[in-house]
Amino acid sequence: MESRTQDIARQSFIIASATFMLIAAAVGSGAFGGTSVSELQDGALSAEGSYLAPAGPAFSIWSLIYIGLIAYTVWQALPAQRADERQRAVGGWIAASMILNGLWLVTAQFLSLPLTVLMIAVLLATLARVIVLLGRSRARTWPERIVVDGVNGLHFGWVTIATVANTAAWLTQIAPESWADQAEIWAVAVLAVVLVIGVACALVTKRIAPALATAWGLGWLAVGRFTGEPESTVVGIAGIIVAVALVAAGAFGVLRRSRADVAA
Repeated sequence: MESRTQDIARQSFIIASATFMLIAAAVGSGAFGGTSVSELQDGALSAEGSYLAPAGPAFSIWSLIYIGLIAYTVWQALPAQRADERQRAVGGWIAASMILNGLWLVTAQFLSLPLTVLMIAVLLATLARVIVLLGRSRARTWPERIVVDGVNGLHFGWVTIATVANTAAWLTQIAPESWADQAEIWAVAVLAVVLVIGVACALVTKRIAPALATAWGLGWLAVGRFTGEPESTVVGIAGIIVAVALVAAGAFGVLRRSRADVAA
């Protein structure tokens, strides 16, 4: 009876977290009359905020992530998932990621740019924990693979590049003007770090969803540098190279997992 009560409480907490995320997203994005995200923090979070900011269309991926998280919330609330050990392990962390998702937008709307960096860093760490926990067991059905592993993989991959962009926007705001001459060099160096971490993640987790989401952001980062401000052909090319490498690493990781399943 105690376990059943805890399971129902977990399911209810996830539903409440998803509801909070959607309300906070509406408030934080300016849907109720506030400032749009691109204009928040004196435009620091816009597509022109730094060399590492993706172009505007990149952010359309949030619609897919939100739809996926809503689908996950409905799926995990089904009686069949109530006592599922995998959901017992990861459900609270996914709920926390949804809360932090909403809090980031509220922070961006009403608080300071440094606090948005802190908030998104905590969100990234939480999602990393989700991916680690999901990697300890396999999804049993295709719906679970899509709404649990796939959706959270996309969330993690996108927040990875969003954290880079958010941090770069903050550093651009506070850095001395003398740093401007080296901005492209630093941007390429950061993309190199993203490459190393992203490839390692893809090979270790054997998942392609995070790589696809990060590559999506990097592709639009390249578009922004080729066609918008600040313009930089070097950063744009670096973004494309890293995006292609991440997708290749993700595909290789999935292939390795498939071969391991067949061998088993």
